[in-house]
Amino acid sequence: MKILLVEDDKLLNHHLTTVLGEAGNQIYNAHDGELALHYADNYPIDVGIVDLGLPGMDGLTLIRRLRERQIPFPIIILTARGNWQDKVEGLEAGADDYLVKPFQKDELLARLNALVRRSAGFISPRVCAGDYELDLSRKELKVAGEVVTLTSFEYLILEYLMRNARQVVSKQQLLDQLYGDGEGDPNTIEVMVSRLRKKLDPAGKIQPISTIRRQGYIFNLSCS
Repeated sequence: MKILLVEDDKLLNHHLTTVLGEAGNQIYNAHDGELALHYADNYPIDVGIVDLGLPGMDGLTLIRRLRERQIPFPIIILTARGNWQDKVEGLEAGADDYLVKPFQKDELLARLNALVRRSAGFISPRVCAGDYELDLSRKELKVAGEVVTLTSFEYLILEYLMRNARQVVSKQQLLDQLYGDGEGDPNTIEVMVSRLRKKLDPAGKIQPISTIRRQGYIFNLSCS
């Protein structure tokens, strides 16, 4: 994997660079947001690791700028902050997963592999519903003919919902799509579905995704 590592703590940066490199990965190492943006703009990145507590441009701002530039590679955030609100802010900014420090290297490697595997695991060819067109080979969503940028995890959730249109899909089913083993926090799904709703229906008129209390979510439009 080609990994963008954005971590300003020198000891942790060195440790992660060593661990990830020994696992056979190529590391693009940035100690601040500006250098991270340079790498993201100019190099083929498979996945990003971003510490929220960066100096200057913090991790949340960096993630937002990456997504504003329509850079879609999956991002896992590292944070020393244990409360859920900080994790929500990271996910809403455009991250796909998070780890709270301290963490085990095996867990980080497993999460990275899952992110890359899921972001690459799209099949053919397209699913359509009204103004929504999901091109599964190009990993692309169009709304009324206009491209709407999704992160890899947003894409996987939307694909699963559209493939199971008019059927209730549980949070656990969506977690299985993202992580394969059913691990992960169900609250992550809530945040990502919320992000999807804003991208699919900014005016709130169509409401393509509904929440079914205590059951999950349903994509309301018929798909072909």
